[in-house]
Formats: sequence, structure tokens, C-alpha cells
Amino acid sequence: MLVIEDSASVRRLIEVCLRVLGVEVSSAADGVGGLDAIKDHRPDAVVLDIGLPGLDGWEVLRRIRNDHETASIKVLVLTAHAQPEMADKAAKGGADSFMTKPFRPLDLRVQVEKLLAG
Repeated sequence: MLVIEDSASVRRLIEVCLRVLGVEVSSAADGVGGLDAIKDHRPDAVVLDIGLPGLDGWEVLRRIRNDHETASIKVLVLTAHAQPEMADKAAKGGADSFMTKPFRPLDLRVQVEKLLAG
């Protein structure tokens, strides 16, 4: 499991929430670092923030989906932008799941469990 989130406090919260599931969690603070981590570790799933510095989450998602080696990785888009069109954009971009911030830790765990199971 890889968490790509620029906010250190949110990143730590997500990591703690997911470790309860017994999965190994690594993280990156920006899009470039996230893509490097994906290449190096081949996670089963990614929790991806959209508002990343430099290479934003939309571009990271596009690159994940357009690379045959990473296209099958499950992606949960997590964003503070709660507009309905964001969920549509995530789905059209190839995200497997979508959540908004702030989130409840239990809801995040449930979404990630669904991703990992399917």
C-alpha cells in the first residue's frame, strides 16, 4: 500500500489507519516521489491525493493507468475537493474509488479493504 499525500499530518493519519489492516504502508509527499515509489515497490493499492505540489494527482493517476506495468494497481483518490464533478473526473480518469477529506478513519479502512479484496 502506498500513500501519496503532501500533508505530513494527513499522511501519518492515513498510514496509522491502514496499518490496522495489517498491510505494509509506505508513503510519498509528492507526485514524482509517488511514481518513483510505485516503480520501486509495486504496491497493490495507492491512496492518492489530488492537490499535490508539482505533478498533481490527476497526472499521477493518468501515468499509472497509461503504463502497462502499473495499470492494474488499485487507486483510491482522496481529495479535499468535495464537488460532485470531482468524483466523476476520478472515475473517468480510472480511479477505483473516491473519498473526500476530512474522512473518518473507519470509512477509509472500509474503502481500502474493498480495493484490496477486489
